[in-house]
Amino acid sequence: MPQALFEHRLRVTPEKPGVYLMKDARNEVLYVGKASVLRNRLRSYFGSPHGLPPKIRRMVAQLEDFEFIVTDTEAEALILENTLIKRYKPHFNARLKDDKTYPYLKIDLTEEFPRVYITRQVAQDGARYFGPFATASSVRQTMDLIKKLFPYRSCTKVITGRDPRPCLEYYIHRCVAPCSGLASKEDYAQVIQQVIMFMEGNTEAVTRELRQKMALAAEELEFERAAALRDQIRGIDRVAEEQQVKVESNPGGDQDLIALAQGTNETWVEVFFVRRGKLIGRDHFFMEGTQDDSVELVMGHFIRQFYQSALVIPPTILLQHPPEDRELIRGWLKERRGGAVKLTCPQRGQNKKLLDVVAENAVQGLAQHRVKWLNNSDVIQQAMTELQEELSLPALPRRMECYDISHVQGTNVVGSMVVFQDGRPKPAHYRRFQIKSVEGVDDYASMQEMLRRRFKRLADARAEEQQFPVPGEPAEEPPAGDKPGGGSGAAWGIVPDLVIIDGGKGHLSAALEVLLELGLDDIPLAALAKENEWLFLPHTSEPIALPRNSQGLYLVQRIRDEAHRFAITYHRNLRSKSSLRSSIDLVTGIGPKRKRMLLRRFGSIQGIKDAPVDEIAAVPGLTRSLALRLKQTL
Repeated sequence: MPQALFEHRLRVTPEKPGVYLMKDARNEVLYVGKASVLRNRLRSYFGSPHGLPPKIRRMVAQLEDFEFIVTDTEAEALILENTLIKRYKPHFNARLKDDKTYPYLKIDLTEEFPRVYITRQVAQDGARYFGPFATASSVRQTMDLIKKLFPYRSCTKVITGRDPRPCLEYYIHRCVAPCSGLASKEDYAQVIQQVIMFMEGNTEAVTRELRQKMALAAEELEFERAAALRDQIRGIDRVAEEQQVKVESNPGGDQDLIALAQGTNETWVEVFFVRRGKLIGRDHFFMEGTQDDSVELVMGHFIRQFYQSALVIPPTILLQHPPEDRELIRGWLKERRGGAVKLTCPQRGQNKKLLDVVAENAVQGLAQHRVKWLNNSDVIQQAMTELQEELSLPALPRRMECYDISHVQGTNVVGSMVVFQDGRPKPAHYRRFQIKSVEGVDDYASMQEMLRRRFKRLADARAEEQQFPVPGEPAEEPPAGDKPGGGSGAAWGIVPDLVIIDGGKGHLSAALEVLLELGLDDIPLAALAKENEWLFLPHTSEPIALPRNSQGLYLVQRIRDEAHRFAITYHRNLRSKSSLRSSIDLVTGIGPKRKRMLLRRFGSIQGIKDAPVDEIAAVPGLTRSLALRLKQTL
């Protein structure tokens, strides 16, 4: 946009609070900002560039247009700015990475026998949520801890209380077995309440209740139950003691402690959560797009984006650096919490020492992150480990197979199987399938035919009690047989560590039906839906949304794209052959040999169409009359 037009637009820009959006030539949002006076803030971008930060100068160089939204107050602009940053994810804004996909711990109190599980969606549904956690591993570590301390159920079965006997978890004191009637609804509700109090940091109330139960069990001579309660109390006390050492100077206080360490274009933010004077958890988050930003700006953006979705806002937040727009943020937090929130940057005393510990964790975390990125050989290992963790796989997914279907309106339907070994393509084990039993457009049935043909040999081999290696290792080559796509038969005898289906829940259900039918329900299965890049697992209603910067997500996307490419290539080849059969093969006197010579000479059907009759007739074996009939047919 010409400078004169900018000046004209600035003159008519209102002197009111609001939010502005900077856009490039493709109308994509480069930057979102807020202002107490829109005209003054926008004018600052179009003056001398020397006073602008380097990142903003780069943004202005790409600027072609801007628009703004007027608000009543600067506080409203603050909220709107945060919403627009999440929506557009502008390249030049400091933004919390994938903040909408963070996992939470959910306890659904509307269930008769509530479970404790992971979710990525928070709703006003009567359940209790704890989080957000930065990664699935951190929330699973928390789940592992509370599962060791509190015997709630981890199964998904319908509880009737009439099961003949409880499962193993009851005998190792990991469940009170309501399924067998060994615990009433009220007994189980007490266990869940203890979990909630523990997650809130109220461990004293939990241990006090358990000690009363232990004393009662001892009086009634139920010494085994009393011993189990004693061990549970000791476990809780041990966890509480470990936490208490770190925050013993803050008895009874609820507060979050936030520090950060800046990298080149991203920032590691470390958060410690203190409840009732005890450290109940810690987590780290990434802010991206922070190049050239001040620590005050990054801190302000993190607080606004993090606490917009956080379920709990404590009365005190200790900060390594004062945030930009401190008073505005304080007022916004007060409104969200329904009470005063103190933002403080301690300069001395015990709180300063505690915050230094958080800051040191941020520095070390960023350093470790850099090492991982610099060592490219570790990226694939990281991706496979992340997939194992996120998908709860029994083993590292060293061998992954991905399946895709390709067709045009139900014609020339083909399927592809691609194999990645240790994160890298293994073309020798790729396979192609021409779908034979499905008519019309039916991706589910086509997928099932392909999977049956791939896994039937494996199922037959198991039935004959042939020896198979561990997943991902070479197998003894099975007998020769039908090998769609050609190549060595050794690939059929290898058990994959993970099967990926290109599609959504419907494709996953179709694939699972085949594996169950063949008795191969121990093979891990997942589907990758292209729309949101979510992973779906069998028997799990919630999708797994890996962060957009996830190496695991990048790896499965690469596998999926390779399967799609392989399927498309095969489909095009078949379609081309079909096209040849419907045209050249209709000409009497042109057989396979002459057809090959024509294609070799002119390259394609279109090349033959465009060629003069005399050039076609000059091909060995063709006459002018034959060339004329060919041109008329094409």
